Formats: sequence, C-alpha cells, structure tokens
Amino acid sequence: MRVGVMSGPERGDAAYKADRMVDDARWAEEAGFDTVWVPQVPTDFDALTAVTLMGRATSRIELGTAVVPVHAQHPVALARQALSAHAAAGGRLALGVGASHHWIVRDMLGLPYEKPAAYTRAYLEVLSAAVGGAASVDVENDVFRVHNPFTVGPVAPLPVLLAALGPVMLRIAGALTDGTVLWLADERTVADHVVPAITKAAREAGRAAPRVVAGIPVCLCAPHEVDAARERANRILGEAEVSPNYQRLMEHGDARDVGDLCAAGDEAAIRARFQRFAEAGVTDLAVRLLPIGSGREELVASKLRTRDAVAAIAADFR
Repeated sequence: MRVGVMSGPERGDAAYKADRMVDDARWAEEAGFDTVWVPQVPTDFDALTAVTLMGRATSRIELGTAVVPVHAQHPVALARQALSAHAAAGGRLALGVGASHHWIVRDMLGLPYEKPAAYTRAYLEVLSAAVGGAASVDVENDVFRVHNPFTVGPVAPLPVLLAALGPVMLRIAGALTDGTVLWLADERTVADHVVPAITKAAREAGRAAPRVVAGIPVCLCAPHEVDAARERANRILGEAEVSPNYQRLMEHGDARDVGDLCAAGDEAAIRARFQRFAEAGVTDLAVRLLPIGSGREELVASKLRTRDAVAAIAADFR
C-alpha cells in the first residue's frame, strides 16, 4: 500500500498558500511519501495550479488531485489544463475527478445535477480521448458533440481516477478509469462494497486492476485524547451531514461519521489502522493530518508530531 499526504488551501492569506503547499510537497518528497493529494476546495485555490507549482519544486513524488469536479469546466479544457500540469511536473500527475455534490454543483454553481452518473460517463469519454494522445478529440454521445483538434500530448501516461461512491459510479470507474478516490469509506466499506464492484468492472472492460485511494484523517495523540481528535474531525470535516452521497456510502460500513474514520492514538494504533486498510484492498492511503490542541502553537506542534509519525509508519508499507 502506497501512503501519501493531503495538502490543500487551509485558512489564511491567499498570498502565502502557494508557498505553503509547495513546502508541503518538498517535505513529503524528502520524507519518502508516495503521493501528495491536493483537494479541490470549491471556494479556494486551484488544485491543478498547485500541482504545477509543486511539480516544479519536486522531482520524484506523484502529485494527485482529489478531486476536480467535472461540472466546473468542459472536458477538453480540463484535459488541456491537466496535461499542461502533467508536463510541468515531469509526468507525475494523477488526475482525480468527480461528480461532486448537489450543494456544490446545483446550489453554488447553479448547474443541473439530475443525472450525475450519466453526465460523468459522457464526460469521461471525452476526457479519456483528450488525455490519451489523440491528435483530434472526436466524441459524440448524449451530452457532448466534440470535434476538437488537440496537440497537447501527454509526456507520460496520465492516470485518471474517479471519485466513486455508489454502485453505478464504481462500475464507471472500473470500466473507464484507472481507479477511484474515496472519502468516508472505512475498511469494511472498501472490502465489501468498493473493491469487488470496481475490480469486476475493470476486469470485464479488460483493464488493469484499479487503484483504490482511501482518504482518512490521522492524529497522533495519547489514548485519553482520542475522543477529542474524533470530535475535532467531526467539527471541521463533517461534510456527510449535507451530502447524501456520503451518507449512502457509510451504510456499507461501520463508520457513522468522519470521527469514526479517523486513525487516532499512538503510533501502534495508527499503524494497526493502516494495516486494516491495506488488508481491505486499499492501494493508496491519503492521509489528512489532523492536529489537536488549544491555540495555534499547540496545533502546529501536534501537526508536526503527526506528520513525522506518519512518515515513519508509511515506510512499513513500502
């Protein structure tokens, strides 16, 4: 199981966010992590721009988006941006995309969200043609009529991953992409729901075994602080309350909120949780560092302790 860390635009002055994310990528590469995953927060910094900057400051580590909403731009435009970032990073981009959620697409962007799976399938047909190196993107389906000369060729194969939570999306991910990017999927959900569905679809489509990227919050803390860590996870990462997609996903597992998903405790507890995800079939673990404490100094110290512990634990899974 490969282990990576999430780095995204957190609160603060926009003038410093790019430097902070580049610093995160440099540290992750030096610490031996496999991937840096950059969330596309709907109100904040552009993930592919961050990947481009990170790519110029690093040389080895994979750089992934988790994930870019497909409704926000035309698939040819996304392909052009992604291939440009891929080239700038020396062929190290993993492009994670997804259909997002009603509260982003419909309520924030003002776009239709009636048939997200059908739209995503149609979108991926265009995107796949564009990132695959074709001299012209020629795709006609129920959504798109595209005949677009295209000369931005991939400098290396560009893996595309789909955020897939339900059965239909998992079939699409297996048939049309290189894997899936998950959030709020615990070990049982991965083993019993995600892996069988996406693997079957990939096999039937004649594709290689898919990557399964599971994102989890992680907090290094004393045993008596575990409840505080889970409470903080629920407070700052509680998207499930407004996202039916996540609520339905969690019905397949034991976790009832993001706090349940959090790997919190000492190094042995965190290592054991990582091992359970590996045994469930996760190929890539994306760690969201979760600090706890009162005030900025305690939070920063907690984050540094957690990231150093995770770096040491990650070495056990290589």
